[in-house]
Amino acid sequence: MQQLQQQGVDYAGMIFYEKSKRFVGNLSDSEKESFRRLPVKKIGVFVNADYETIIKAIADYDLYAVQLHGDETDEFCLQLMDKVTVIKVIRIAGEQDINALIAPFQAVCHYFLFDTDTAMYGGSGKKFDWKQIEEAKLERPFFLSGGIGPDDVENLHSFSHPLFHAVDVNSRFEIAPGLKDLAKTEQFIKRMRHG
Repeated sequence: MQQLQQQGVDYAGMIFYEKSKRFVGNLSDSEKESFRRLPVKKIGVFVNADYETIIKAIADYDLYAVQLHGDETDEFCLQLMDKVTVIKVIRIAGEQDINALIAPFQAVCHYFLFDTDTAMYGGSGKKFDWKQIEEAKLERPFFLSGGIGPDDVENLHSFSHPLFHAVDVNSRFEIAPGLKDLAKTEQFIKRMRHG
């Protein structure tokens, strides 16, 4: 993770979903301390976790934000808003009414993250149609995710939305689950920043 930060990565995701191949929840105290010291904004990714579990992870790992990837309610998001930056994931499957999906969460999160809907709550390497977001009535900045890979730089440069905040990448930049290909990430970041 330190090498990713040196490449200019702004955020690093840590998966706290036990069914994920990238689950990091069983680290030793010394490993937790190493994560805490990393000079990058750490985001904890949760799927239908309870409030106490999330609050403990925020403290244990010095999380900057939580990414809520499950079926969390608007009330649950609101509970967390004064404790941590809340990123509510909106999972998109085919043609959907994005405005209906985001409406309950507009006032109870700091960011949205749009991802492809999958049985495993992400990490599928599959894309959804980004045009659906361009027409959405968003009131929060958002992360774009879902199957974004090294070959998507041109498409990302042509994607336009005033609230487009950041790109979230994962499986297409991995050598194995949880292990990033640093050469791919470095090249991608350079091309994103310099065209």
